[in-house]
Amino acid sequence: MAIVLQETLRAVFYAPFYAALALDAYGQEGVEVRFVSSPTPAQAARGLADGTVDVGWGGPMRVMYTNEQDPRCDLVCFCEVVTRDPFFLIGRTERPGFKLADLMGKRLATVSEVPTPWLCLQEDMRRAGLDPAKLDRVTGQSMASNAGALRRGEVDVVQLFQPFAEELLEARAGHIWYAAAQRGPTSYTTLYARRALLAERRDECERMVRAIQRTLKWVHASDGAQLAAAIAGYFPDVPQPRLAKALDRYKALGLWGRDTRLPRSGYERLRAGLVSGGLVAKGTPYEMAVDNTLAELVARQDPPALKR
Repeated sequence: MAIVLQETLRAVFYAPFYAALALDAYGQEGVEVRFVSSPTPAQAARGLADGTVDVGWGGPMRVMYTNEQDPRCDLVCFCEVVTRDPFFLIGRTERPGFKLADLMGKRLATVSEVPTPWLCLQEDMRRAGLDPAKLDRVTGQSMASNAGALRRGEVDVVQLFQPFAEELLEARAGHIWYAAAQRGPTSYTTLYARRALLAERRDECERMVRAIQRTLKWVHASDGAQLAAAIAGYFPDVPQPRLAKALDRYKALGLWGRDTRLPRSGYERLRAGLVSGGLVAKGTPYEMAVDNTLAELVARQDPPALKR
């Protein structure tokens, strides 16, 4: 019986997950995977709860939030891939030597599709001694709409991920002020499942982790053009040269891990933003939300990179 694997939303920063599918990494490890998409990001955890989905990829944010909403929840993260924040602040004018204080007095349009980018940014501001409530912030608009607003001069700076950022840069309609990945480890995307599923289908989950580890090795040995060619089918509306630039930029920022272990430092940095931003009261303790046993096992096995 196939493992049903669900994405939260379609995003370029999930590139290693798409590469694993495109390069048949799971098949090479002897596990059958059926790929599905969540109806909306907010509904991502629902399929795991009702059994229509076996494994999801998404943020530990979703695991923390669901655990707090439902004390019976047994979701656990077991294979990290995206280890840093993939969002950018893109401004209309150049801003060399940017500091977060430069946002004060500017009209900032933030991400509405998912909560984590803003929660992490507002935590950055608090740590810099700034009050995020004093920002002139535009909310409720899509990233595509915000990119258009920047082009028209209706806002001064926007919060976006790729390929929106790369498109603005190509058109000289925007400039990178801040790459959130530069803050350091912030656990952004993992495989997660119910603990019961992880126990019942442990061999298959181990094979999935090994497939991801081999894919990460391939990703780190490849350039953006090679990765773009592999995953182009998942982004048919993005020109491959732009996709390659976006992926090269993410690689240079150290977005994707070298192995699948989820470190405490990245988890706690994310947790701090969720708590200070009010999404969760305390956040699930690391020991409850993370199971690194399969990742540790695969790291010791040190499997070779995928071959194309």
